[in-house]
Amino acid sequence: MHSLNDAQIRASFVNASVRERAALTLPPGFAELDWDRLDFLGWRDPKLPLVAYAVVAGEQGPVGIMLRRAEGRLRSRPQCAWCEDVHLPNDVLFYVAKRGGQAGRRGDTVGTLVCADFQCSKNVRKRPPVAYLGFDVEAARERRIQALRENVAGFVRAVTVD
Repeated sequence: MHSLNDAQIRASFVNASVRERAALTLPPGFAELDWDRLDFLGWRDPKLPLVAYAVVAGEQGPVGIMLRRAEGRLRSRPQCAWCEDVHLPNDVLFYVAKRGGQAGRRGDTVGTLVCADFQCSKNVRKRPPVAYLGFDVEAARERRIQALRENVAGFVRAVTVD
């Protein structure tokens, strides 16, 4: 992902009001982010515990999505819909995003299960276990990275298509 500045991030949101964009808190350590190892930028707002954000590189530039954590508890340990990691070292939460445009103004939302602190980029870059003799670990890792990018892009499409 290409590095972004504060103004680019705030301007990228497709489902947040001007007031919500102005009030968002950038992720801790924003100035030191390793953008080359991120497939998207995701973080939870430290001031608003139920609010999170994801910014994805789109064809027309960055696309930001404001997410709200669903209240309640999941009955079983779910799998992240974005990184699809079955050996998660972290929790997975259910997030809901208001759709962009007229659909969002009508109250339409899209939900997804995502790693609690958006560690997906890190998860897909872990060395996968060797499944069989001759298993290409690097090819498997690249497939996981590509699948993450496709899953996140699919979620962004679901939010932005009116």
